[in-house]
Amino acid sequence: MTTRKDFNRKPPRVAGSGFVSSTSTVHVIGASGRAGAALCRSLLADGVAFVPVVRSAERWAALRSAVAPRVADISDAAALQAALTDAARIVSSAHARYTDRILAAAPREARLVFLGSTWKFTRWPDERSAHVLDAETAFLSAGRPGVMLHPTMIYGADGEDNVQRLAALLRRLPVVPLPGGGRSLVQPIHQDDLTRAIRAALDHPWDGPTSIVIAGPEPISYADFVQAVAAATGLKPPRIVSAPAPLLIALAALTKALPGVPQIRPDEVRRLLEDKAFDITEMRTILKIDPMPLAEKLAHTFVCNST
Repeated sequence: MTTRKDFNRKPPRVAGSGFVSSTSTVHVIGASGRAGAALCRSLLADGVAFVPVVRSAERWAALRSAVAPRVADISDAAALQAALTDAARIVSSAHARYTDRILAAAPREARLVFLGSTWKFTRWPDERSAHVLDAETAFLSAGRPGVMLHPTMIYGADGEDNVQRLAALLRRLPVVPLPGGGRSLVQPIHQDDLTRAIRAALDHPWDGPTSIVIAGPEPISYADFVQAVAAATGLKPPRIVSAPAPLLIALAALTKALPGVPQIRPDEVRRLLEDKAFDITEMRTILKIDPMPLAEKLAHTFVCNST
């Protein structure tokens, strides 16, 4: 088990290499969030020492972890630098817009793993995609060893609201209207595969900055994705019908006012008009991660959530 003593010792370096040891302590920024908490559970299960760096000690305590956190708000440069002062390997599951602040606070030799998003590829740029693109530019131009991982839609994490909201809608809607009949492609990734990718990135001897897209094993149409979620939850296959995108965007705005109906944002409907299919060769060849099949992980997700 990770102890307080592990947090205070100087992480070992690999002599004569420029790279840190794969046994060094991992500092996890945003450890109480979904991706951060999943990573911490994985590290703890394997006996890997880690330091949770969180904004709220109370939120971390709610996870019932015996590992003591370091409390630092990312907007507080001095506090963040103090929390990372002995860091050799750093994972940030915080929002990508904080990348430049983390770069400024992290030790120069530390191996860095940031989480971006495939939102950067959207055909409808917005503030979120701009944050990801700016973060990637800042990281790549900094010349620091590490990687920015760009996951697609993530499902299977504790409290996630992607497949869970969809399942909630399917329990109410026997007919599912989709723009273009749901022909656009998606390639969601399970939280377990995201965690595996982060763990692999932590151990890889990066000699500079890079970015890698991580996604599920293969793209499928959104209509097939809807059917797969219905099957995993034990529901009857819904009828998929084509509907005009402007009408669905208008209806999505109304879900905010409908009690008991999961909220759908208009931008989410708009993104159903674009393919989100990606080449994951680098995920497989560099990180050595072969993502699990969608049907298998969906079934596991809903079994776990029902227990």
